[in-house]
Amino acid sequence: MIIKILGSGCKNCVTLKENTETALKEAGVEAEIAKVTDFKDIMAYGVMSTPALVIDEKVVSFGKVLKPKEIIKILENIK
Repeated sequence: MIIKILGSGCKNCVTLKENTETALKEAGVEAEIAKVTDFKDIMAYGVMSTPALVIDEKVVSFGKVLKPKEIIKILENIK
């Protein structure tokens, strides 16, 4: 599983990455986390507001910082 955090590197983007790492640990899921900061790459996903969370090339959230429990629910639905 590849998880991407889309954003400029702002505080919200950093928090989303930290929450994603926490959710992965709590759920016992192994995944690679990548940060995407290039605006052209972010636009390629059709995302207009960041931070955004992309799991296996599918945008699952954008424009808000998900809490770890919210991310775990998303991960459970993907399995």
